[in-house]
Amino acid sequence: MKIHRYLFFLILIAFFPVKEAIFAQVTEPEVLQIPRNVTTLEDNYSTGFGFNVLMNNFGFGTGMEFRRVVAPQTELTASLRITALRDPSEQTFTDIFFGQQIVPNKYQRAFAFPLMLGMRQRVFGDTIGDDYRFFVSASLGPAAAFAYPYFNDINNNGFREQFQGFVEPVNDVFTGLSDGDWYWGGAGEFKLSLDIGSNFTRLRSIEFGYFFYYFPDSIQIMMPNQPVLRENVGPGESQLIFDQNGELVLEPFFEPQSFFGTPQITFSFGWLR
Repeated sequence: MKIHRYLFFLILIAFFPVKEAIFAQVTEPEVLQIPRNVTTLEDNYSTGFGFNVLMNNFGFGTGMEFRRVVAPQTELTASLRITALRDPSEQTFTDIFFGQQIVPNKYQRAFAFPLMLGMRQRVFGDTIGDDYRFFVSASLGPAAAFAYPYFNDINNNGFREQFQGFVEPVNDVFTGLSDGDWYWGGAGEFKLSLDIGSNFTRLRSIEFGYFFYYFPDSIQIMMPNQPVLRENVGPGESQLIFDQNGELVLEPFFEPQSFFGTPQITFSFGWLR
C-alpha cells in the first residue's frame, strides 16, 4: 500500500506543473493595423522660394532657389548661386601685426556661378511625421567661373617672387579683376535634405551632400611653377638658381584643375505657398 501511495503522489507532483502551464497560457488578441493618413506635399503647398547659405571646403556661398511640387511627394527645383572656388590644399595665414591674409602657392582667386535644375523626393513619409520631412535629391546644370590673379605677377613667370628686395605684391579682392578670365563648365550635387516644421508657409531646410564642378578648360588655381633649388648650399649662399640673363630658373609645380569636389552643408530659408 505504501508503494501505491508513493506512486500516486509522484504522478500528482509531475502533473501539477503541466496543468499550471496549461492554465497559465493566455490567448492574446491579434494586433490591429491602424492605417496612417499620410500627408502629401501637394496637400499643403505647390511652390516654394528660398535663400541659401552654404559652407564647404571652398569657403562660403549664397544663392536662391525655387521649388515646384509636381507629384504627391516630389518637387522640381531650380537654383542659382555664387560660391568660392579653391584648391583643397590651400592654407591661409594671417599677419598678426597688419591683418593681411596670405595663401602660400596661390596663383588665382576664383568664384563660380552654378545654375542647376534638380529633383527632390520625399522619403519615410509614411513613418515620420510632417514636422520632419526627409528628402533625397540631385541637381545638375551649367556653371561659369571667373578667375583672376592672386598677386601681381610682374615678370609673368607663374611664381610669386619675394627675395633680394624684389617682392610681387598680393592683390586685394578687387585688384586684378580686369586681368581675369571666364571659364564654362558644369556643376552637380547629391544630398539628403530635412525640411523642418509643420507650418507649411515657411521654408526651413538643412541639407548635407556632395557638390562638384567640372571645367573642360582647366583652371590654374595654384602656382604653375616653382624655383629649382641648389643642393648642398654652404653658409650665406642662396639656394636659388639664375640663368645667364638673370632670370630665375623654374620647374613645373601645380597642374591646372578641371574637377573640384567637396562635401557641403546648405541652410535654406524662405516661403511656401
